[in-house]
Amino acid sequence: MKKQVALVDRQYVLPFVLLTSLFFLWGFAHAILDVLNKHFQELLAITKTHSALIQATMYMGYFIMALPAGLFITRFGYRKGVVSGLLLYGIGSLLFIPGQHWMSFNFFLFSLFVIGCGLVFLETAANPYVTELGAKETAASRLNFAQSFNGLGCIFAPILTGLLLFSDDGEMKSGNVALPYTVMGIIVLLVAIVFSRIRLPEIRHEAEVDDTGRKVGLWSHRLFVFGLTALFFYEVAEISINSFFINYVTDKNWMNARDASIILSFGGLGLFMVGRFAGSWIMSRVRAERMLLWCAAGTVSTTLIVLLDMGYLSLAALLCGYAFEAIMFPTIFALSLKGLGSHTKRASSFLMMTPVGGAVGPLLMGWVGDHSAMHWAFVIPLAGYAVVWVFARYALAFRK
Repeated sequence: MKKQVALVDRQYVLPFVLLTSLFFLWGFAHAILDVLNKHFQELLAITKTHSALIQATMYMGYFIMALPAGLFITRFGYRKGVVSGLLLYGIGSLLFIPGQHWMSFNFFLFSLFVIGCGLVFLETAANPYVTELGAKETAASRLNFAQSFNGLGCIFAPILTGLLLFSDDGEMKSGNVALPYTVMGIIVLLVAIVFSRIRLPEIRHEAEVDDTGRKVGLWSHRLFVFGLTALFFYEVAEISINSFFINYVTDKNWMNARDASIILSFGGLGLFMVGRFAGSWIMSRVRAERMLLWCAAGTVSTTLIVLLDMGYLSLAALLCGYAFEAIMFPTIFALSLKGLGSHTKRASSFLMMTPVGGAVGPLLMGWVGDHSAMHWAFVIPLAGYAVVWVFARYALAFRK
């Protein structure tokens, strides 16, 4: 049991509150994709593999723009990085208006790519910045608390879009897919105006040197390198499950698409948010590495139950998996940045390339789902969670 330390330093409370609001906005943007996936399958009569391009395109924005975002933030600072991200996010959202008019799947994909580019600016700036707003030993707990509001955004998105796009009996209706994005775009652009008028204190780091006085390179940090791999595989697992949750439960005839979107919101993503808040509280008392190991074991176990196709027990396990995975991204992210000093911003940009796993995982899972029973597709997230478990073991040993 470790000694309790304040979660946020007093002088950084206002920046922490403002940045935490951003986590809600990108949580909403991510979760809305999970309903769009099923909607476009029915609206355009496309396969699961084809509809997975929704996730793939958005997360390719992360991969392509992560390094430019890191370079921009290193040169111009965190605040300008946040404002740039919000502008791209808002513009991409408003592009859904002409997309709705033309009903072009490719134009919708382009809009999502622009949103993805905006989100990577936001996350490259906000995630490492939050880890710096207090004591190093509370970095993982602090980032988990901020990321909990990401979970709140994830809850609202499937509810609102599910109600708009699916009727009471679960059938698709001619809902205006541009409407939630238009509202979101206007809100995001207003938030961009707020951030353009405030000051975020820049946090400076001295260059890291070894015992001989030589600068220490980023790639010599083994925990960072392994963390980069673990985050990629976590994204493969998380986004794959989110993308095909509705497909899985409807294929099993447990419920219709509308009810599934509500269960995804209150059941899965609700547990996800609770897991983040609970994880943040527990990690103020327990080492982050140990907490990550327990949760990784939980996700491996629950995903294995889904893979074994054990009826409603598999559905319960799938929902419980959301609680176990909740702390993974912020915890791996914070652990990977430990001790990086002046490398922090550049390291963050590399870590923010890992959501490209959200492009790879759904394509693989969709392909398996198209060629076999949907439950067999859960072998993809099972492999991802197994890698996270190995990383947690390594991080725990690394600290000793």
